[in-house]
Amino acid sequence: MRRVANLNLILIAGIATVIATSAIAQTPPPAFGACRACHNVQKDGKSGLGPNLNGVVGRPAASLPGFTYSAALKGSKLRWDDQTLDAFLAAPMKKVPGTRMPIGTPDPAKRAAIITYLKSLK
Repeated sequence: MRRVANLNLILIAGIATVIATSAIAQTPPPAFGACRACHNVQKDGKSGLGPNLNGVVGRPAASLPGFTYSAALKGSKLRWDDQTLDAFLAAPMKKVPGTRMPIGTPDPAKRAAIITYLKSLK
């Protein structure tokens, strides 16, 4: 009986962790503040100077309908996964010469927080 109770506590703790992590991931990290100047994240929201980033993870680069991308990004053949986003966010113009995104995020921890947040948007 004690073993079942312990397993139930572990299960409850695990579920609570998943719920807490989901809630945290949907709150934009402070590092995302600079991104908001150009990017919207609302589901089906209008793009700004940059494309809407809702659902960007897993999407091919330059594929959001209705947004006019640079020729460089259109020709990049990138798919936005953790590694590609990390390299692009670190130095956009180095990863895709000719992109219109002018600023990067050199801090790896801030990039990781941004990517975690982007992955939570669906």
